[in-house]
Amino acid sequence: MENVGEALQSLLAVTLVAAVAPLLLGLLPRLRVPQVVLLLAGGIVVGPAVLGWADPTAIEPLADLGLGFVFLLAGYEIDQRLYRQDAGRRALVAWFVSLLLALGVIGLLAWAGLVRAFVPVALAMTTTALGTLVPILRENDMLRGRLGGYLMAGGAAGELLPILAIAVFLGIGNRFVALLSLAAVVVLAVLLGVAARVLRPGGRLDDIISERQHETSQITLRFTVLLLVLLLAVTERFHLDAVLGAFVAGMVLRRWAGRNARVLEEKLDVAGHGFLIPIFFVYSGMTIDVRAIAAAPLRLLLFFGLMILIRGLPALLVYLRVLSLRERVQTVLVTATALPLVVALTQIGLRNGTMLPENGAALVGAAVLTVLVLPTVAVAITRPGPDTGRDVVARRPDEVAG
Repeated sequence: MENVGEALQSLLAVTLVAAVAPLLLGLLPRLRVPQVVLLLAGGIVVGPAVLGWADPTAIEPLADLGLGFVFLLAGYEIDQRLYRQDAGRRALVAWFVSLLLALGVIGLLAWAGLVRAFVPVALAMTTTALGTLVPILRENDMLRGRLGGYLMAGGAAGELLPILAIAVFLGIGNRFVALLSLAAVVVLAVLLGVAARVLRPGGRLDDIISERQHETSQITLRFTVLLLVLLLAVTERFHLDAVLGAFVAGMVLRRWAGRNARVLEEKLDVAGHGFLIPIFFVYSGMTIDVRAIAAAPLRLLLFFGLMILIRGLPALLVYLRVLSLRERVQTVLVTATALPLVVALTQIGLRNGTMLPENGAALVGAAVLTVLVLPTVAVAITRPGPDTGRDVVARRPDEVAG
């Protein structure tokens, strides 16, 4: 009972932060920061580093589910047609340029003895926190118009491709098992996609889902949660594979939903952004080692600068002829924003003993700093022009890419 009481106390502190964050933004309209910034900061305050009101381990299962929802919604937001268009092709080019830069720069740091876990640190430099960014971009109407398609494609490349690399090279000790796990996720996605075409249109199952998706049944939401929890349960020892599964599940769900896509999206927003996702971000703030960061602030600043240089700057050239300078700067800031995958990569490096503890803390601190600073700046420099204003009203990201 004592453990239950401690867990409830921790959950109370976390939900307090989650409830107060949007309230503060409403009461202080001049406080132009993304909500996730307040959630992370609140997690630091109520966590072990400051007040000690909450224990991260007590809410870890809910935080894992929240992380799953982050990636599920990120996958759900992606229109797969983007990668058959100009936005997707340029996003892939930009990511591979970032990967080459990361291998070169982190290789030099490893040669100098500053980095020991070469692969995790290099991959961390290529990530984009699309799941973190989507609510920020949506709240500020940055997912509409021409720019929205390029931001979504670039963010998806910076999230999906590192996840695939992590699953193969770092997720599981046995490389063959890792590839088998990855293949299983792909096969599952294909089977679900085929099942969506065979079972849904005009059949009895389609009628049942349509009839029982509202009120007390909430069948679409229940099966979505079932799918997500199943992925997390099966892969509890291999957390990154669950992340990959959640991301792919979101992409599949978009196809499964069919005519109910908008309704399901609203339900996922309520369950995710209303409860589970804020818990994940507050939990992330609670796990930040503030003392280690304070002991080596220059490492944090070094990794922060490298994230912008390696992940962001290629956008200035790759999008040269399709986006204005202001839009390219916004793309730099958005694609260089990282957090969930950096936390996961750091945990892998620390768990297998290849990453220096001070580098792990500095990496997470730098990723948090990107979330605190870069989206805020990207939003601040947003100004609708004579053409983009019309795009905002009339078009969606999946209609404008390319």
